[in-house]
Amino acid sequence: MRTSIAIALTFAALAAIATGRAQQPAATSCDLLIAGGRVVDGTGAPWFLADVCVRGDRIAQVARPGLLTGTRRLDARGLVVSPGFIDMLGQSEYWVLRDSRVGSKIMQGITTEFTGEASFTSVAHRGARKLHPFAALFDREGVPAWESLAGYFDVFAARPPTINLGTFISAGGVREAVIGRVDRAATPDELTRMETQVATAMEDGAFGVSTSLQYVPDRFARTDELVALARVAGRFGGSYISHQRSEADDIDTSLDEVFTIAREAGVPAQVHHLKTAYKQNWGRMPAVLRRFDEARRQGLDVAADLYPYTAGSNPLDASLPVWAREGGRDAMVKRLADPTTRARIRAEILTPSSTWENQYLGSGGAAGILVSSVTRASLKPYQGRTLDDIARAETKDPLDVLFDVIAGDETTGSGIMFFIDEQDMRAALAHPLVMLGTDSAGMAPDSGQPTAGVHPRAWGSAARILGAYVREAGVLTLEEAVRKMTSLPAQRMRLWDRGAVRPGAFADLVVFDPATIRDRAGFQEPRQYAEGVRYVAVNGQLVVEDGRITTARPGRGLRGPGYRSR
Repeated sequence: MRTSIAIALTFAALAAIATGRAQQPAATSCDLLIAGGRVVDGTGAPWFLADVCVRGDRIAQVARPGLLTGTRRLDARGLVVSPGFIDMLGQSEYWVLRDSRVGSKIMQGITTEFTGEASFTSVAHRGARKLHPFAALFDREGVPAWESLAGYFDVFAARPPTINLGTFISAGGVREAVIGRVDRAATPDELTRMETQVATAMEDGAFGVSTSLQYVPDRFARTDELVALARVAGRFGGSYISHQRSEADDIDTSLDEVFTIAREAGVPAQVHHLKTAYKQNWGRMPAVLRRFDEARRQGLDVAADLYPYTAGSNPLDASLPVWAREGGRDAMVKRLADPTTRARIRAEILTPSSTWENQYLGSGGAAGILVSSVTRASLKPYQGRTLDDIARAETKDPLDVLFDVIAGDETTGSGIMFFIDEQDMRAALAHPLVMLGTDSAGMAPDSGQPTAGVHPRAWGSAARILGAYVREAGVLTLEEAVRKMTSLPAQRMRLWDRGAVRPGAFADLVVFDPATIRDRAGFQEPRQYAEGVRYVAVNGQLVVEDGRITTARPGRGLRGPGYRSR
């Protein structure tokens, strides 16, 4: 008897759903109703027409169009509704405290960032705020100081921005705090102190350990040191994420190190801004991607991210040999001022070598390096010009221009280096393990001194993928591109309640026009918002409405799996 009743009730429920009579909501069931859009839910599944109901900071329902009502209704007919995009390599940890709009990110649909790549950007290591190259600027602008990641999250909560932000602790930052900027192995006592700092940061909410092994002081870390620190992060459920030691001639050895760290520390590993840099390495990307596939077949949880452009961006001093950067800026400037040492630096830059990342030769010389940002007023006329152009105008040797800008600017200046092949980038973009990482801070065109956001990737990466590589080139389907910018990075970071359009998930949502979305930023004029994003919600609140930034600041600090409230 009970079985017959259950079967009858099941058929009745199915019939009610089919006729639209099931689960009829109350008249004002949704705080925000995004109605009639093509939902690309982030899983990779085909789009479907639906209404998305938001209550508070969560998605409450996803229903057939016309069944729901809400206090606020957005007409999404003809538009795509997707999860908010996740940037696996943002650099906004400091900049959100200067300008809470984070305009270049939310205007391309990015609602969450992960940060902490390098010692000079990470907020999580001890004394990070004081060690930052722009500490004096932050002091002048009244950006508060902090001594730990817990302190940073307190500052973040007091000055909430538009985006969510999670971070890693920089192994290089920990090394600098304990050892300094010197090239030697850590002693057992120093390694213990470094491990303690990592453990504290993991308990404060870090998602793992990061490295930027092309730069000083990260470059000085030995593999066994990195394994030890990654193993600590792994005890708290964290991962290892890295700007690997070589992206060019020595990329195979560099990948060996990444995979060794993943294997020996027993942690997931991620390679930032994957590329096969310099012309002599163009065409190698398919082989590199096969190495990731083989590593996963062997049981290693590895993946990568990239930005969809053919140029990178680094501090100009990254073009100097590693030894010339040892000891910090003052020591480097002193070397450049000494004629004998300067001549040695010049000779090493002009000599091909696989022992360090020679970005000057890798970019094809002076014509392939553009000065993108300087802080000193006397050097401002150099911005937007190549070293070759400046050298010809001033009848100087291009390397003298490079050395003089590095020594003359209080931050050593930033450059854009053209060293990536379009076909290699497309191959990586299409690979199922590769996700979005802008490698840039978020800001607005009027955020003030352009010390960041001077590469177009900061302003248009997500929109460029959806416009140039989905709509125009067909490198990816829409559903796959969205998956790689939403549920895939969420899964990597174990954010089970973000990255998908489903009931119960946080309401980080993007509504965009698939026919018009595109990047507008260029290398000469990067500070331009993307087009085609109509609405962006973060934790249920609209931060972009009708293509304009609102006053809402609902961004939250995201804590990693080892977080312990103190």
